[in-house]
Amino acid sequence: MSISDTNRPSCCETADPAHRHDDDRYGCPCCAPMLASLGLISLPSLANAGKPAAWKRLGPPPSRPVGTTIVTNATIITADADFSIAEAFAHRDGKIVAIGSLADVKAQAGEDAATVDCAGKTILPGFIEPHMHFFPIAMMDRLANAGALACADADAVIALIGKLARAAAPGEWIVARQFDPSLQPGADRINRHALDAVAPDNPVFIFNASLHIGYCNSKALDIAGVTAATPNPAGAAYLRDADGHPNGVLQGQATMFGVLAHNMTALAIDDVPDACRRVCAKANSVGITTMCDQASGGFQGRREIDAFHAFAASGHMTARLRYSLIQHGAAHWDEMKIRFGDGDEMARATGWKIVSDGSNQGRTGLQRDAYLGRADRGIAYVEAETLKEMVTTRALAGWQVVVHANGDQAIDNALDAFEAAYAAGATRALRFRIEHCSVLHDEQIARIAAMELSPSFLIGHVHYWGKAFRDEIFGPEKSKLLGRAASCSGAGIRWTLHSDEPVSDMNPLRLIDNAVNRSLWKEPGGVLNADERVSVEQAIVAVTRDAAWQCHSDHEVGTLEPGKFADFVVLDRDPRAVPPADIGKIRVLETWLAGRQVYAA
Repeated sequence: MSISDTNRPSCCETADPAHRHDDDRYGCPCCAPMLASLGLISLPSLANAGKPAAWKRLGPPPSRPVGTTIVTNATIITADADFSIAEAFAHRDGKIVAIGSLADVKAQAGEDAATVDCAGKTILPGFIEPHMHFFPIAMMDRLANAGALACADADAVIALIGKLARAAAPGEWIVARQFDPSLQPGADRINRHALDAVAPDNPVFIFNASLHIGYCNSKALDIAGVTAATPNPAGAAYLRDADGHPNGVLQGQATMFGVLAHNMTALAIDDVPDACRRVCAKANSVGITTMCDQASGGFQGRREIDAFHAFAASGHMTARLRYSLIQHGAAHWDEMKIRFGDGDEMARATGWKIVSDGSNQGRTGLQRDAYLGRADRGIAYVEAETLKEMVTTRALAGWQVVVHANGDQAIDNALDAFEAAYAAGATRALRFRIEHCSVLHDEQIARIAAMELSPSFLIGHVHYWGKAFRDEIFGPEKSKLLGRAASCSGAGIRWTLHSDEPVSDMNPLRLIDNAVNRSLWKEPGGVLNADERVSVEQAIVAVTRDAAWQCHSDHEVGTLEPGKFADFVVLDRDPRAVPPADIGKIRVLETWLAGRQVYAA
C-alpha cells in the first residue's frame, strides 16, 4: 500500500535519502507512528484476507436450521422493556416467531414444530460486547503473557524476558503483552536498563495491558532511531533518564508504534481465517453473539474492514460484528466511501472512534488535577479544539461518534465537543457514546443526561484496578467516581458494560458480577463505593438490550422478541436467583446464533 499525497508527511519530501519512504519501507522515526496508526505498515498476513478465496480453507459453511423449533422448560429472561419472563419461544429461519406461554407458542408455531426441553436451565438474549478489539485479540493471544496472572511482579516479568531471550536467535524480536504496573509491584524497574541486562542481543517490546503504554530496550530504540534528540510526538512521550536519553518507557500509541513499526511482523497472524474464527469461538464460549470492534483499522487499515466482510460472507462467522472506524485513518475511510450502516446483519459499520486520552491506571488519562503524589495530569491525545472539529465533522456526516475519554478532563473535553456538534446541527438519533467514561462528577452526569449521550463503562476498572486507584493513583475520594453506573441509571442515562479485550477478558457474566458487587480483586472482601452498585436486572440490560441499542442493532438483537434473531445463551443458573457473590461462577452451557448452536460446554 502506498502513501497517498494527502497523508504523506512533509519529511518524506526531503532530499535526504535516509529520510524518505517508498511503498514498502517506513523507516522514518518521526513518521512511523502516524503510518502505523493508519495501518500503512503492511503485514503480509492480511494482504489477501479480503478475498473470498482466502476463506475457502475453512470449508463449506454450516447448514442453516430448517423448520420451526420450540424452546421450553426454562426460565426465559426476554430482557424486553418489561423484563418479561416467558415459558417458551419458537424460532424459524433464524428468527423468533413467538414467545410467551407454552400454550400460546405452540398455537403459533404449528403442529410440525420440534421441541427442545431445556431441563429447567436459564435462557437470556445472546450477550453483546459493545467494546472490544478484534484483530488485537487475534494478534496478541499468540504473544508471551507478562500480565498479573502470569507474573507476580516486575522481577518475574524481567525473568520471563530473559528466558525468552535465551531461547531466541540473536536479533530476533521478543514481544510480550499485558504488563500492568498498577497490579504488578516494581513497575519502575521495567525500563531499557533492566531489559538490556537480560536481552542484550534482542530487541524487546512489552505491551502495557491498557495498550496505551509500551516498554522496550536499547536495541529496539536503536532500530527505531530514537535518541536523546528525538522529539516527543504530539499526544505522546518518550520517558527519559536524567541525561535526556529515552529510558524505554513509551507513553502513547504514537511512540509505541514508532518503535514497534520496525517489526510489525511480530504481530503477524499466520492464518487469518482461522484467527478470526478463534476470536468468535472465544466470544461464543462466554455467551456473546454480537460484539463491537472499537478502533477498526488501527492495525491494518482497510484490510481489516475487507477481512470483516469477507469473514461474514464466508458463512463461518459465529458472532455478529459491529465496528467503529478509527479517526487516524479518516482519509482512507473517506476514500473508500464507507458510510454509517454499511454492511449487513453479520458485519456492519456503526461508529467513528476518536481516542482523546490515555489510560488512567497507566497515568496517561487526562485529569483535571494531578495524579496522586505526582505533578502531571496525563496526556491529551487530541487537543480540545481539535476534538470539537473532529466530532462535529463526523457527526454532521451521519456517524455515531464514539469518544474514548478516561480522565475527568478528557470527559469534560468530550462533553464540550458533543455540545459543539449539537450546536452545529447534529442529531441525537445517532446515539453518541463516551467510552470507558471512567471518572464521573455529578455535573458531568447531568450534562450527559441533558445531551442524551451514552457511556460504556470498562467496569474492570473497579474490580481489577479499584484498590490501585484508591491507594496509589487517585486517592479515596476520587476513586469513588469510577464506573458510576447506578448514578447514571438514576439520571435516566442508558449505559453499557464492556471488557475492552485485550485489556480484560471478554466475559459478560463477569461484567455483571463486577457491576453488581463492585468487589476488589486485590482486596478480598473489599468494595469500591457500594452506592454505585446496580441490580442484577440493570446489569443484564447493560449487556443485552441497551448494548444492542448502543450499537444501533436493537431492531434485530438484544431482546427475545418476535421478529428478532434467535440469538440466545443457555446458563446453568439464573443470575437473579444466586447469591450476588456467585454470579461470576455461573456457567455458559450453550450459545445460539440465528437458531443454530455455535457453542456447547
